[in-house]
Amino acid sequence: MLTTGGDAMNEAMVLSRLGKQVRLITRIGTDDAGRYIKQTCTQAGIDTSHFLELDELATGVNVVLVDASGERRFFTNPHGSLRALEAQDITPQAMRGASIFCFASIFVFPKINPEQLAQLFARVRKQGLLVCADMTLPKRGERLPEMTPAFAQLDYLFANKAEAGAVTEESDPVRMADRLISAGARHVIIKLGANGCLLADQTGLRVRVPACPDTHCIDTTGAGDTFAAGFFAGLLDGRDFVDCARFANAAASVSVEAVGASTGVHSMEQVLQR
Repeated sequence: MLTTGGDAMNEAMVLSRLGKQVRLITRIGTDDAGRYIKQTCTQAGIDTSHFLELDELATGVNVVLVDASGERRFFTNPHGSLRALEAQDITPQAMRGASIFCFASIFVFPKINPEQLAQLFARVRKQGLLVCADMTLPKRGERLPEMTPAFAQLDYLFANKAEAGAVTEESDPVRMADRLISAGARHVIIKLGANGCLLADQTGLRVRVPACPDTHCIDTTGAGDTFAAGFFAGLLDGRDFVDCARFANAAASVSVEAVGASTGVHSMEQVLQR
């Protein structure tokens, strides 16, 4: 099947279906894939006014292979739009009217180095937004010391166990969270798949929130992005830290029961029922 994807777009699609207003900042080509993405976003009610459309850029197309357990593997075009975003594309004007900024995801964009990332996050914080970021696995061996200036600007940092372990060089999720909090992140969420998530903050909170029971996993593609979107929806609805994670777990549980990166979640009512 053909669907849209990409970490930020997955989050945007799910947030829109949860009834939230969302703006997506991205680079796309003026090719068929780019037109498909923009049309899909427009139909979903996503603000596309900060799309940068470039004739010379090939819009990223990935092949996702899903095995019998629901785990996925990607074939990615390294020369496509997925790797093309630059720090200058994320303008102060794009932040106007927003309350939450999420950078999805750290280590995806080779043209944005750790120093530029720290500067970007600091600028967004000065504009009064909550600053959040998810991450992928480090592509250039990045470790905590060089990422600390960027992490110190974050209100919420999301990572799965493998990603947090790679950056912190720890094997225990609690130790990973401790080190990320010590680096300055105000809240840390470590996604643990079928085991739910671990929450940590600067007050000393360390708590595990279990995943939804009896989830029938078909495809984990986009589950982490759906988790993040659910968490942001919880923040926008005034939920506390733990309850945001409970809602995010429910959204992710719905997500993995359908094929595709952002096809599972249809409405707020669906996730509340879960």
